[in-house]
Amino acid sequence: MYTVIGSVKSRAFRVMWMLEELGQSYEVNPAAPRSEEARKFNPSGKIPALLDGKEILTDSVAIMQYLADKHGALTAAAGTAARARQDAMLFWLIDEFDAILWAAAKHSFVFPEDQRVPVIKDSLKAEFGRSATQLANRLDGPFLMGDAITVPDLLAVHCINWSIGAGFDPVDARLGEWAASLRKRDSFKAARAHDTA
Repeated sequence: MYTVIGSVKSRAFRVMWMLEELGQSYEVNPAAPRSEEARKFNPSGKIPALLDGKEILTDSVAIMQYLADKHGALTAAAGTAARARQDAMLFWLIDEFDAILWAAAKHSFVFPEDQRVPVIKDSLKAEFGRSATQLANRLDGPFLMGDAITVPDLLAVHCINWSIGAGFDPVDARLGEWAASLRKRDSFKAARAHDTA
């Protein structure tokens, strides 16, 4: 059984959703970021971490791709052009979605108050909106990579949800409807059920 370190209201949700999609059993240790509990698994205190037997893995996207590869699902095979395209989409989402949201979070509550630059959030919101429109224009099928759900779908939907919680403007209507359809999946709902707040 896997153990996910982190709460539903963090990037750990991505890992929980992936495990649900894969039909794998897991337990949740809802350690808070930078807590002593989190530091037991990652010296930086960042979450999530994943325990797989004696292995401790960190970084949500690395964990998701590891699980997809290990279980042979939700991913194109390594060494294929399809995998290169999938990886390109993942890296784009990390740069154009996740990094923007994280920068906004740092200037909202992560940094000490004297290091925050709240005015930067307006430009980050605009940049995220442009990226969301680009992603909407790339949608060509039920999922980002075609006819099957893959790691980028989970990452994109999680980031869209994060943007809503962070008070960003709504994404392009087509992208919003697509994300809403994925939130209806049983696996998504099962992962959300781990919310202890």
